[in-house]
Amino acid sequence: MPGLLERPAEVPDSRDPRGVRHALAVVLALAACAVPTGATSLLSVGEWIADAPAQVLERLGVHPDPVLPARRLPSESAVRRLLARIDGDAPWPPAATAPSAR
Repeated sequence: MPGLLERPAEVPDSRDPRGVRHALAVVLALAACAVPTGATSLLSVGEWIADAPAQVLERLGVHPDPVLPARRLPSESAVRRLLARIDGDAPWPPAATAPSAR
């Protein structure tokens, strides 16, 4: 999965950084990995995330909580809220990183 977090990291995150539990790039990568496994709804994406193997979660940037022995995984509702905030009509790549026309 090399490079899987590179493109999602380019998506602008408009959330206030205070209180962010899950990086947007990680949530996007988790959702992207769930779709080829047959996830056709946000509910099934959430179920895939909850059942994903520890090695996959680790490689996608979901690390164990330093205090609790478990991993904090984004819930289906968190995935739904984050995906709803993304502007699908925004130009790609973002204007700040777009190559200039000569």
